[in-house]
Amino acid sequence: MKESTEFAGWAAAALLVAGSFQGMAAVTVQKDSATGQVVVTEDARPVLQYNYQTIEPGERLAQVSAGNRIYARARSDYIHPLYEPGGAVLTKDWPVDHPHHRGIYWAWPEVQYGQELGDLHALQKVFSRATGRLLLRQKNQCAEIEAENQWLWEDKEAVVREHTLIRVHPADDEGRAVDLTFRFIALKDGVTLARRGTEAYGGLNIRLDKPASQEITAFTDPTNASPRIAWSDVSGVFAGGKAPAGLAVFQHAGNVDYPGDWVQYPDLGWCQPTFPAAKTRYALSRDKPLVLRYRLWIHAGGKLAADKASRLWAAYNSPEEQLPEFDLK
Repeated sequence: MKESTEFAGWAAAALLVAGSFQGMAAVTVQKDSATGQVVVTEDARPVLQYNYQTIEPGERLAQVSAGNRIYARARSDYIHPLYEPGGAVLTKDWPVDHPHHRGIYWAWPEVQYGQELGDLHALQKVFSRATGRLLLRQKNQCAEIEAENQWLWEDKEAVVREHTLIRVHPADDEGRAVDLTFRFIALKDGVTLARRGTEAYGGLNIRLDKPASQEITAFTDPTNASPRIAWSDVSGVFAGGKAPAGLAVFQHAGNVDYPGDWVQYPDLGWCQPTFPAAKTRYALSRDKPLVLRYRLWIHAGGKLAADKASRLWAAYNSPEEQLPEFDLK
């Protein structure tokens, strides 16, 4: 109990420090007093919301068909809404046809623990739950969210500890970067991750609200390229928007099994980088964490030009872009 009390004081102090910088920085982060969720804004305009607190289906459940209600489960640990520069929402949450889809979320459809198989993606048997260890801060003109979650088997037994760091950069004339760094460490032996059927989707899941005039680009350099660049872009006019906008994703070359395959579902506004490699299962370790990094690039205008995407990938993968440091241990 003493340790818990000390941490609560530390977290409160961190929140107070973050709040003290809000008058000085354009990008700010704070808890929504009504919902408890984490909200990032810039000059009072919304940028994104990180849903750390559990969200129940509520009235949405009645809109989901009986056969799909098994997937309309309480969830947390995801980004929605994510806004484009004009203020329209890019992401989609609680779609009635796929009620487990939840904006931008990092989850695997095959999580094996011993001889049992759970589905963190579709919210079956294993769930990501907040531990309450959350830090919000302003750092180098960026807003940062650092959160701890545990993956609970049958919503009871902790099998994985997850630390997530979301770094939101100020917008410039070209767009806005949002950096995602994930650290996973096993709390039990025998935990492995895999894509659906080991070859389809899984990893950093990107469910967008399919835009009008949608264009999807997924690019990976050939195997002999050096450096080997990997990026995607989904653009169009999103609901409520007045002009085209898009979301690009850049993979970090330091990721295990880089580059991950791209999986697309155009009818869902979906294009994701997958992990692990096809036809494999990745065993999580108790001693050495799995670290995965991605950069989201939110931009105005239509399809991202290849030369600009290559330049943005290079900037993200430059030696100056050091691995973000976690304060939560």
